[in-house]
Amino acid sequence: GQNGNQIRCYNCRGIGHYARDCTVRPRRRNAAYLQTQLLIAQKEEAGIQL
Repeated sequence: GQNGNQIRCYNCRGIGHYARDCTVRPRRRNAAYLQTQLLIAQKEEAGIQL
């Protein structure tokens, strides 16, 4: 498609914002997954190689 350069939110799967900027409440069943993704994102932002 033509949307290759658009950022996508893994929280609500919306386009145009990152999950850390997302205002949609995560589903309860996905809480653990989202927490893991948040930790990974924080480590990447801190420059830690996984």
